Amino acid sequence: MNTIQHYVLGQWTTANGSGTPTYDAVTGEFIAETSVEGLDIPAILHYGRTKGGEQLRKMTFQERGNRLKSLALYLNKRKEQFYDLSYRTGATRVDSWIDIEGGFGNLFANASLRKLFPNQPYHVEGDPIDLSRGGRFMAHHIMVPKKGVAIHINAFNFPIWGMLEKCAVNWMAGMPAVVLPAPSTSYLTEAVVREIIASNILPEGALQLICGTVTNIFDTVESQDVITFTGSAATGRKLKAHPRIIQEAVPFTMEADSLNASILGADAVPGTPEFDLFINQARSEITVKAGQKCTAIRRMIVPENLMDDVQNALAKSLDKVTIGDPRLKEVRMGALVSKHQVEVLKGRVNELAQHSQIVYGGDWDAVSLVGADTQGAFVAPVVLRQDRPFEHTAVHEIEAFGPVSTLMPYKNLDEAIELAQMGKGSLVSSIVTNSDDIAKDYVVNAASHHGRILVLNRENAKQSTGHGSPLPLLVHGGPGRAGGGEEMGGVRGIKHYMQRCAIQGSPTTLTEITGIYQANAKYKEVDQHPFQYHWEDIQPGMSLKTHKRTITDTDIINFANLTWDHFYAHTDITSLDGSIFEKRTAHGYFILSAAAGLFVYPNKGPVAANYGLEECRFLRPLYHNDTVYVRLTCKQKIERDVASAEHPSGIVKWFVEVFDSEGELVAVATILTMVQKKQTVFVEMTTEKIQACLDKLTEASQPKWGILTAQHLIEHLEEGYRIMSGEKQDFEIATPEKILDKVHHSLYNYEPFPKGTAFPTMKKGELEDLIHPDLATAKAKFWEAREAYVNFFKQNPEAVMKNMVFGHLNRYESYLLERKHLNHHFEQFGVL
Repeated sequence: MNTIQHYVLGQWTTANGSGTPTYDAVTGEFIAETSVEGLDIPAILHYGRTKGGEQLRKMTFQERGNRLKSLALYLNKRKEQFYDLSYRTGATRVDSWIDIEGGFGNLFANASLRKLFPNQPYHVEGDPIDLSRGGRFMAHHIMVPKKGVAIHINAFNFPIWGMLEKCAVNWMAGMPAVVLPAPSTSYLTEAVVREIIASNILPEGALQLICGTVTNIFDTVESQDVITFTGSAATGRKLKAHPRIIQEAVPFTMEADSLNASILGADAVPGTPEFDLFINQARSEITVKAGQKCTAIRRMIVPENLMDDVQNALAKSLDKVTIGDPRLKEVRMGALVSKHQVEVLKGRVNELAQHSQIVYGGDWDAVSLVGADTQGAFVAPVVLRQDRPFEHTAVHEIEAFGPVSTLMPYKNLDEAIELAQMGKGSLVSSIVTNSDDIAKDYVVNAASHHGRILVLNRENAKQSTGHGSPLPLLVHGGPGRAGGGEEMGGVRGIKHYMQRCAIQGSPTTLTEITGIYQANAKYKEVDQHPFQYHWEDIQPGMSLKTHKRTITDTDIINFANLTWDHFYAHTDITSLDGSIFEKRTAHGYFILSAAAGLFVYPNKGPVAANYGLEECRFLRPLYHNDTVYVRLTCKQKIERDVASAEHPSGIVKWFVEVFDSEGELVAVATILTMVQKKQTVFVEMTTEKIQACLDKLTEASQPKWGILTAQHLIEHLEEGYRIMSGEKQDFEIATPEKILDKVHHSLYNYEPFPKGTAFPTMKKGELEDLIHPDLATAKAKFWEAREAYVNFFKQNPEAVMKNMVFGHLNRYESYLLERKHLNHHFEQFGVL
């Protein structure tokens, strides 16, 4: 008997006993069983808290984010195997794309959030708070990873997205996860988890998988754990009331199916783009994933005079939907996940039909199928009509989880808002209108009852992600029936898995705790100008006090003429009566410019560029003949991704304080600079160093990898120099144009060449014929070629030469290539 496995306690495990069978939604064929008998749930949770949690909590946000990015890239390369399995859930290619690549997109999106967090394992939230009026007692808030495990109980409709949209967030926060997918589609979740584990990208214990229904999962949860649930509101409420959850005050986030509503604006009459958008969106939300989405449109609320128009247009649109085998290109709607769900759906539709009229579909035995038969869990779309939605409220209470939606009228927008709110809370609502007044009225008055509202019109239609698409950087959740919880939401989502703690102390102490310089903290005086330090060596609190400068009347007039800023306080001293100014006043931006002139280090160094100005305050006017000096202090360091032709660098925020001659603070600003990181990977390839390496290279030298002999290596390096010097340029660039920039930019990073990379002219797995009679001759020719390369750029410093792999290289880029190339091969032969 084929049984779906679990990944727990660091290994793949098959549970004992017979379990619950799962079937192919399209063919009805048996797939596998799920069983949880014999699993040690308390041990699984403890393993996650300790083995996985300890490693994740030690990582910085940058390290966690980079792991997520690597995992997303890894999975994306293997995505086709998941599509093959996804078809068995009844999903079409488009349906599967939402689940598979939407899930991987969550990893990418959350990985990018690392840029918004400090380069440390915990987060500093908000602004500092002065508690003393004197600046010596203050407070701040930090957020640290919870020391528990995230338990995710997921629904059947999105077996990949449902897991990754949650796990991406808890991993970024530094928390491990135990995932419990719905049994009916857990085979697809299992396939993805197998690849995640095989990648070895995440630390062991960061992810555990239990495929099956576990009734005792909450019996040993602890206060540091976090529980999320996606499914029916009734089940969620039952789980949330578990005595252990209440006793331990365990955070419980519920995302429940809801009666989402879409409103057609009164202006969106037939013939307008908005009317067509409403119909197209309604059809899509009814048929995508066969309506099995917690965000699908269950209630269509339209002006009463347009009810027949909408009903007829929607019927014509649904007539074009082909149902059948989701593998076929012509099929637009697949199957429900199981025969059981078909029976549940029929029951819900029958309940709705007691007071509402079925105006489209509803004949369960008359489903026209393409490439499939009735062994699958197929149903046709159903549209109901309820003309008295204020009297017959079942339509606001009963959800048919499938390709079903109900049409209902409103007289005015207030009624539309009231009807939308009668669903008692939803994940999403939408309004289709080209009137910004209607949109504003609806959004402001309806937002209390919805987690997200889409305003759709002709302007955004082509770029809109649609009513039913939750996005990683937006909140997913809703009030009331929708569960009252929040998931995702960018930085907000990550914070759900962290503990917020208010910290109090002196500015100096809190500077050390937060890693951010706090005003009035002790300065860290340095031996040299702060701009002379590389990014790694700069620390918050590192400070420089500049010499002084007296601002003259001429300075102010010249600055006004240079900038054309002739504000009266700077240029017309006869107009100062009744103003806050006493005499000719220096421009605020002149004060900043003068401050920069005092603190900027003029020589070339690790500071690569001015990156911007974050905040600036002028506390009192400065007049001509006032004298100022500056205190420049490192405030914070921020990691930065580099994808262009520049060396690895980070951002440093500098706190600039401008004082007058009496020591009174007159202006403050935070400026940002781009600061290069140290290069500690490669040995500089001086003539002396190269000679020392070649002296160690003999005929008997063997490579650590690859098939090159010592002489093949030297001849290969000689050819490289002859290309860089321009002697050999009769070739085409081998790197494809679409990735050439990326390959070219890699010269600037501090990453070694990959081992085993073959040069384009080399035969795969074969050695080239040797050119020179022996190694000694090859070395002599090598030096001859290198000297020609050095002399070429001395005589032609602006030259740009073609390279077979990296494209066109200037003098500096040729130096970078030489350094990387020689380091790579000298390391290959162990002579470096």
